[in-house]
Amino acid sequence: MNIASLAPLAVVLPILGAALTFLLIRHSRAQRAVSIGLLSLTLALECLLLAAAWNGGTAAVTIGGWIPPFGIVMVVDQFSSLMLVVSSAVSLAVLVYATGQGMADGDEDAPVSIFHPTYLILVAGVSNAFLSGDLFNLYVGFEILLTASYVLMTLGGTGPRIRAGVTYVVVSVVSSVLFLIAIAMVYGATGTVNMADLAIKLGELDQGTRTLLHVMLLVAFGIKAAVFPLSFWLPDSYPTAPAPVTAVFAGLLTKVGVYAMVRTETLLFPGDTLNTPLMVVALLTMVVGILGALAQSDIKRLLSFTLVSHIGYMVFGLAMSSAVGLAAAVFYVAHHITIQTSLFLVTGLIERRGGSSSVDRLGGLAKLSPVLALLFFIPGMNLAGIPPFSGFLGKVGLIQAGIELGTPLAYALVIGGVVTSLLTLLAIARVWNRAFWRRPTDAEHPAPVLLATPAARVSGPGAKVNNTVTLLPRTMVGSTAGLVVLGVALTVFAGPLFSLSDRAARDMLDRTPYIEAVLGEGTAVPGAPAVATSVGGAR
Repeated sequence: MNIASLAPLAVVLPILGAALTFLLIRHSRAQRAVSIGLLSLTLALECLLLAAAWNGGTAAVTIGGWIPPFGIVMVVDQFSSLMLVVSSAVSLAVLVYATGQGMADGDEDAPVSIFHPTYLILVAGVSNAFLSGDLFNLYVGFEILLTASYVLMTLGGTGPRIRAGVTYVVVSVVSSVLFLIAIAMVYGATGTVNMADLAIKLGELDQGTRTLLHVMLLVAFGIKAAVFPLSFWLPDSYPTAPAPVTAVFAGLLTKVGVYAMVRTETLLFPGDTLNTPLMVVALLTMVVGILGALAQSDIKRLLSFTLVSHIGYMVFGLAMSSAVGLAAAVFYVAHHITIQTSLFLVTGLIERRGGSSSVDRLGGLAKLSPVLALLFFIPGMNLAGIPPFSGFLGKVGLIQAGIELGTPLAYALVIGGVVTSLLTLLAIARVWNRAFWRRPTDAEHPAPVLLATPAARVSGPGAKVNNTVTLLPRTMVGSTAGLVVLGVALTVFAGPLFSLSDRAARDMLDRTPYIEAVLGEGTAVPGAPAVATSVGGAR
C-alpha cells in the first residue's frame, strides 16, 4: 500500500477528535485523553508520510476518485511532510501544556467544552493547508484554522482579548477576501485552480496578467505571514491570548502563510520577477521587527516582534530563488516553529511563577527556578543564532545564499540578517539579565511580584498585597522541556534535516516531480530545463 494514500487522515483524524471531544463535554478526563491520543496518532501517521516522502519523493492523492485537475488533490512531498511533522509535534506539546494549565487552574482560561474541539479543528486546518494541491482547498484550510483561531483568541472573554480579537478577525477577513478574489481572478484567467495545472497554464498568460495575479496572492499571503508592512496587527493580537494559544499561534499560523508564499512562488511563478521587492520586504521585516522588540518591556510583546522579525529570514531565503537559499528557508521554518513556540510556553511559565511577564516587575528567576532559567536560556540562544544551535546553522545557509547571489541588495540582506541576529541576542540578553539574573529588589516597579523565595512576601514602598509565588505544574514544565529538547534535536540532526531541506528545495525549483505526481508522468513542464540549470546555485 502507498503510505501517501493515508494523507487525508492527517486532516480527518483531528476533525474526528474534535467531534468526539465535543460529545465528551461533561467528561473532562476522557476528553483530554481523546484529544491527546488522536493528535499523537496523527503525528505518528505524519512521521510515516515524511519517511515515504524521504524515500519515494512526491506523491499525490485524489479525493473521491476525480481525475486531476478536477476535484481535490492532496500532495505529499518533502516540504509538506516536514511541515506536517513539525507542526503536529509542536501542537501536541502545546496541547499537553494547555491540559496541565487547565487542570491546575480549573480550566478558567481554556474551558474544557470549548478548547479541545476548537484546538483540534485548528490542527486540521493547518494540516489541510500543508497538503492542499489546489488554491481553493488551500483557502478552505486557511478558513478552517482561522475560524478556530477566532474562538481560541477570545477564550475567557476579557476586555483586552475581545479588543485584540476584533482586530485579528478584521485583518484575517480582509486577507481571506483578497485571497478569494485572487482565486476568482486566477480561475477566470486559466479555468483551473489546481496548482500543478496552474504551473503550466499561468505561463501561457501575458506578463501583465501574471504579475497582477502574482501580486494579489503575495499580498494575501503576506498579511497571513505578517511580513512588513502587513504585520501591524500581530504584536497587539497575540500577547493577549492565553499562553498556550499564543504559543501555537506564534509557532504555526504565520508559517502557514510563509508555506503558501513558498509554494506559489516556486510552483506557480518561477523565476525572479518579483525577487527585488521580496528582498526589500525581507530586509524591512527583519530590521523593523527587531527594533520594535528592543523597545518592549513585556516579554510576550517582545517575542511577538521577534516573531515578525524572523519571518524576514524566511522571505530572505525565498527571494534568493536558488537551491541554497530555499533550502535554508525550509530549514529555518522548521527551526523557528519549534523555537518560537518554546519561548512563548516558557513565558507562560514565567508569568505563572512570577505573576507577570513584564521585565520591570521580575527578578531573581535564575535562583528561584533554575529549571525555568534553563528552559528560557536554550531556545533564547537558539533564536539569537548562537553557535552551534540550529538558528545559527539556518542563518549561515541564508548568508551563503546571499553571498552567492552577489548583488548589492543581496549583500544588504546579508548585513541586515547579521545585525538582526545580534539585536535579537541583545533583546534576549536584556530579558535574561533583568528577569533572571538581577535581584528582585532591583526591579523598577515599586512592588515587584517575583520574590527571592516561595514563602517570601512583597514588602517595601507601594506594596499593598502579599503574594506567594506559585509552583509550576509538572505537566506544563514537562511539555515545555520536551519542546526545548526537540529544538536541540534540530541541532543534533541538522545534517539529515539540511539534506531533506536541500532535496525539497531542488524539487520545488525543478517543479517536475510535483507536476508529474499530480498530472501524470510525461507531462510537459514549461521552463524545466532552465530551472534545473539554476538549481545548482549558479545564476
